[in-house]
Amino acid sequence: MNFKDHFSGHANVYRDARPHYPPELFAWLAGQAPDNDLVWDCGCGNGQASVALAAHFRDVFASDPSVTQIAAAQENPRVHYHVEPAEQTSLASASVSLVTVAQALHWFEFARFYAEVRRVLKPRGLIASWSYADCNVTPAIDALKDRVYIDLVGPYWPAERRYVENGYADLPFPFELIAAPSFEMRVEWSAAQFIAYLRSWSASQRYLQAQGHDAVSLVEAELHEAWGDGIRSVRWALLVRIGRI
Repeated sequence: MNFKDHFSGHANVYRDARPHYPPELFAWLAGQAPDNDLVWDCGCGNGQASVALAAHFRDVFASDPSVTQIAAAQENPRVHYHVEPAEQTSLASASVSLVTVAQALHWFEFARFYAEVRRVLKPRGLIASWSYADCNVTPAIDALKDRVYIDLVGPYWPAERRYVENGYADLPFPFELIAAPSFEMRVEWSAAQFIAYLRSWSASQRYLQAQGHDAVSLVEAELHEAWGDGIRSVRWALLVRIGRI
Protein backbone atom coordinates (compact mmCIF):
# COMPACT_ATOMS: atom_id res chain seq x y z
CA MET A 1 0.00 0.00 0.00
CA ASN A 2 1.37 3.42 -0.97
CA PHE A 3 1.40 6.31 1.49
CA LYS A 4 2.17 10.00 1.26
CA ASP A 5 5.72 10.16 2.53
CA HIS A 6 6.93 13.70 3.14
CA PHE A 7 9.34 13.07 6.01
CA SER A 8 11.42 9.90 5.52
CA GLY A 9 14.07 11.78 3.55
CA HIS A 10 14.86 13.95 6.56
CA ALA A 11 13.71 11.80 9.48
CA ASN A 12 16.62 12.72 11.75
CA VAL A 13 16.21 16.44 11.08
CA TYR A 14 12.48 16.13 11.76
CA ARG A 15 13.09 14.25 15.02
CA ASP A 16 15.64 16.72 16.36
CA ALA A 17 13.94 19.97 15.31
CA ARG A 18 10.31 19.47 16.28
CA PRO A 19 8.69 21.02 19.37
CA HIS A 20 7.30 18.76 22.06
CA TYR A 21 3.65 18.48 23.01
CA PRO A 22 2.53 19.71 26.46
CA PRO A 23 2.61 17.02 29.18
CA GLU A 24 -0.81 18.20 30.35
CA LEU A 25 -2.33 16.92 27.12
CA PHE A 26 -1.28 13.32 27.77
CA ALA A 27 -2.32 13.41 31.43
CA TRP A 28 -5.75 14.71 30.43
CA LEU A 29 -6.19 12.05 27.73
CA ALA A 30 -5.24 9.28 30.16
CA GLY A 31 -7.92 10.54 32.52
CA GLN A 32 -10.59 10.41 29.80
CA ALA A 33 -9.81 6.88 28.52
CA PRO A 34 -11.86 3.95 29.86
CA ASP A 35 -8.63 2.43 31.21
CA ASN A 36 -4.88 2.87 30.83
CA ASP A 37 -3.94 -0.54 29.41
CA LEU A 38 -3.19 -0.02 25.70
CA VAL A 39 -2.97 3.08 23.51
CA TRP A 40 -2.40 3.09 19.75
CA ASP A 41 -0.28 6.03 18.60
CA CYS A 42 -0.96 6.04 14.88
CA GLY A 43 1.32 7.81 12.44
CA CYS A 44 3.82 7.97 15.29
CA GLY A 45 6.74 9.26 13.21
CA ASN A 46 9.73 9.65 15.52
CA GLY A 47 7.79 8.50 18.59
CA GLN A 48 7.57 11.84 20.35
CA ALA A 49 3.95 11.37 21.41
CA SER A 50 4.46 7.63 21.90
CA VAL A 51 7.09 8.11 24.58
CA ALA A 52 4.99 10.77 26.32
CA LEU A 53 2.00 8.38 26.37
CA ALA A 54 4.18 5.68 27.96
CA ALA A 55 4.16 7.69 31.20
CA HIS A 56 0.40 7.11 31.46
CA PHE A 57 -0.36 3.79 29.74
CA ARG A 58 0.90 0.27 30.40
CA ASP A 59 1.63 -0.38 26.71
CA VAL A 60 1.94 1.85 23.66
CA PHE A 61 1.46 0.39 20.18
CA ALA A 62 3.18 2.92 17.92
CA SER A 63 2.81 2.55 14.17
CA ASP A 64 4.00 4.41 11.10
CA PRO A 65 4.34 3.30 7.46
CA SER A 66 7.81 4.82 7.19
CA VAL A 67 10.70 2.46 7.94
CA THR A 68 13.02 5.47 8.16
CA GLN A 69 10.88 7.26 10.71
CA ILE A 70 10.59 4.16 12.89
CA ALA A 71 14.37 3.61 12.69
CA ALA A 72 14.87 7.15 14.05
CA ALA A 73 12.27 6.80 16.82
CA GLN A 74 12.96 7.20 20.52
CA GLU A 75 13.26 3.98 22.50
CA ASN A 76 11.14 3.24 25.56
CA PRO A 77 10.42 -0.13 27.20
CA ARG A 78 6.66 0.46 27.09
CA VAL A 79 6.60 1.56 23.45
CA HIS A 80 6.45 -1.10 20.74
CA TYR A 81 7.05 0.22 17.22
CA HIS A 82 5.50 -1.29 14.10
CA VAL A 83 5.86 -0.39 10.43
CA GLU A 84 2.20 -0.43 9.42
CA PRO A 85 -0.24 1.85 7.59
CA ALA A 86 -2.91 3.66 9.58
CA GLU A 87 -5.64 1.97 7.59
CA GLN A 88 -4.60 -1.62 8.35
CA THR A 89 -3.03 -2.59 11.64
CA SER A 90 -2.19 -5.86 13.36
CA LEU A 91 -4.00 -4.85 16.55
CA ALA A 92 -6.73 -7.15 17.85
CA SER A 93 -10.33 -6.02 17.69
CA ALA A 94 -11.68 -4.19 20.76
CA SER A 95 -8.21 -4.09 22.35
CA VAL A 96 -7.36 -0.39 22.53
CA SER A 97 -8.51 2.22 25.05
CA LEU A 98 -7.27 5.27 23.17
CA VAL A 99 -6.14 6.03 19.61
CA THR A 100 -3.92 9.08 19.20
CA VAL A 101 -2.88 10.84 16.01
CA ALA A 102 -0.35 13.64 16.44
CA GLN A 103 0.01 16.02 13.47
CA ALA A 104 -0.76 13.20 11.02
CA LEU A 105 -4.51 12.66 10.56
CA HIS A 106 -4.62 14.79 7.40
CA TRP A 107 -2.38 12.26 5.61
CA PHE A 108 -4.71 9.28 6.15
CA GLU A 109 -7.42 7.72 3.99
CA PHE A 110 -10.22 8.82 6.28
CA ALA A 111 -12.93 6.22 5.63
CA ARG A 112 -10.57 3.24 5.89
CA PHE A 113 -8.76 4.63 8.93
CA TYR A 114 -11.96 5.39 10.82
CA ALA A 115 -13.23 1.88 10.11
CA GLU A 116 -10.01 0.53 11.62
CA VAL A 117 -10.38 2.82 14.64
CA ARG A 118 -13.88 1.48 15.29
CA ARG A 119 -12.59 -2.08 14.96
CA VAL A 120 -9.74 -1.78 17.47
CA LEU A 121 -11.30 0.47 20.11
CA LYS A 122 -12.93 -0.93 23.21
CA PRO A 123 -16.47 0.13 24.06
CA ARG A 124 -16.43 3.84 25.01
CA GLY A 125 -12.86 4.07 23.75
CA LEU A 126 -11.50 7.39 22.52
CA ILE A 127 -9.79 8.78 19.46
CA ALA A 128 -7.73 11.94 19.91
CA SER A 129 -6.12 13.90 17.10
CA TRP A 130 -4.22 17.16 17.31
CA SER A 131 -2.38 19.51 15.02
CA TYR A 132 -0.58 22.83 15.00
CA ALA A 133 0.14 25.28 12.21
CA ASP A 134 1.62 28.71 12.68
CA CYS A 135 3.86 29.85 15.52
CA ASN A 136 4.65 33.22 17.08
CA VAL A 137 7.85 34.71 18.49
CA THR A 138 8.04 38.48 17.92
CA PRO A 139 6.60 40.60 15.08
CA ALA A 140 10.01 41.00 13.45
CA ILE A 141 10.85 37.30 13.64
CA ASP A 142 7.33 36.30 12.60
CA ALA A 143 7.63 38.45 9.45
CA LEU A 144 10.83 36.64 8.44
CA LYS A 145 9.28 33.27 9.21
CA ASP A 146 6.27 34.18 7.06
CA ARG A 147 8.58 35.10 4.19
CA VAL A 148 9.79 31.51 4.21
CA TYR A 149 6.40 29.92 4.98
CA ILE A 150 4.35 31.87 2.43
CA ASP A 151 6.56 33.58 -0.14
CA LEU A 152 9.34 31.03 -0.62
CA VAL A 153 8.10 27.53 0.22
CA GLY A 154 4.36 28.27 0.05
CA PRO A 155 3.88 26.57 -3.35
CA TYR A 156 5.67 23.45 -2.07
CA TRP A 157 3.27 22.59 0.75
CA PRO A 158 1.33 19.37 0.05
CA ALA A 159 -2.38 19.83 -0.67
CA GLU A 160 -3.30 18.21 2.66
CA ARG A 161 -1.71 21.12 4.49
CA ARG A 162 -4.99 23.00 3.99
CA TYR A 163 -6.57 20.83 6.69
CA VAL A 164 -3.95 22.03 9.19
CA GLU A 165 -4.33 25.65 8.09
CA ASN A 166 -8.11 25.38 8.58
CA GLY A 167 -7.72 23.95 12.07
CA TYR A 168 -9.17 20.60 10.89
CA ALA A 169 -12.55 22.38 10.57
CA ASP A 170 -13.30 20.66 7.24
CA LEU A 171 -11.66 17.33 8.05
CA PRO A 172 -14.12 14.45 8.55
CA PHE A 173 -14.35 13.25 12.16
CA PRO A 174 -17.42 10.98 12.55
CA PHE A 175 -17.38 10.44 16.31
CA GLU A 176 -19.19 11.70 19.39
CA LEU A 177 -17.24 14.86 20.11
CA ILE A 178 -15.87 15.57 23.58
CA ALA A 179 -14.89 19.07 24.65
CA ALA A 180 -11.19 19.43 25.39
CA PRO A 181 -9.33 22.10 27.36
CA SER A 182 -7.13 24.60 25.55
CA PHE A 183 -3.53 23.51 25.17
CA GLU A 184 -0.51 25.52 24.04
CA MET A 185 2.82 24.30 22.78
CA ARG A 186 5.71 26.42 24.02
CA VAL A 187 9.45 25.95 23.74
CA GLU A 188 12.45 28.01 24.73
CA TRP A 189 14.75 28.05 21.72
CA SER A 190 17.89 29.65 20.37
CA ALA A 191 17.98 31.14 16.89
CA ALA A 192 19.75 28.01 15.63
CA GLN A 193 16.97 25.77 16.98
CA PHE A 194 14.27 27.91 15.38
CA ILE A 195 16.07 27.88 12.04
CA ALA A 196 16.41 24.09 12.24
CA TYR A 197 12.64 23.91 12.79
CA LEU A 198 12.00 25.96 9.64
CA ARG A 199 14.24 23.59 7.71
CA SER A 200 12.31 20.56 9.03
CA TRP A 201 9.13 21.63 7.21
CA SER A 202 8.21 19.26 4.40
CA ALA A 203 7.78 22.28 2.10
CA SER A 204 11.32 23.47 2.89
CA GLN A 205 12.67 20.08 1.92
CA ARG A 206 10.63 20.00 -1.28
CA TYR A 207 11.84 23.50 -2.16
CA LEU A 208 15.43 22.36 -1.65
CA GLN A 209 14.94 19.39 -3.96
CA ALA A 210 13.25 21.48 -6.64
CA GLN A 211 15.41 24.61 -6.53
CA GLY A 212 18.76 23.15 -5.49
CA HIS A 213 19.25 25.60 -2.64
CA ASP A 214 17.89 26.11 0.84
CA ALA A 215 15.06 28.64 1.22
CA VAL A 216 15.78 29.25 4.90
CA SER A 217 19.33 30.36 4.12
CA LEU A 218 17.88 33.34 2.22
CA VAL A 219 16.65 34.87 5.51
CA GLU A 220 19.04 33.18 7.95
CA ALA A 221 21.27 36.21 8.57
CA GLU A 222 18.25 38.45 9.14
CA LEU A 223 16.74 35.89 11.51
CA HIS A 224 19.91 35.78 13.60
CA GLU A 225 19.97 39.57 13.78
CA ALA A 226 16.29 39.83 14.74
CA TRP A 227 16.65 37.04 17.29
CA GLY A 228 19.76 38.35 19.01
CA ASP A 229 21.70 36.33 21.55
CA GLY A 230 20.08 33.92 23.97
CA ILE A 231 16.75 32.16 24.18
CA ARG A 232 13.25 33.19 23.11
CA SER A 233 9.80 31.67 23.63
CA VAL A 234 8.11 30.12 20.59
CA ARG A 235 4.37 29.38 20.86
CA TRP A 236 1.87 27.37 18.83
CA ALA A 237 -1.86 26.96 19.45
CA LEU A 238 -2.63 23.24 19.60
CA LEU A 239 -5.92 22.13 18.09
CA VAL A 240 -7.27 18.99 19.78
CA ARG A 241 -10.26 16.93 18.59
CA ILE A 242 -11.53 14.13 20.82
CA GLY A 243 -14.17 11.57 19.87
CA ARG A 244 -15.78 8.57 21.53
CA ILE A 245 -17.29 5.54 19.81
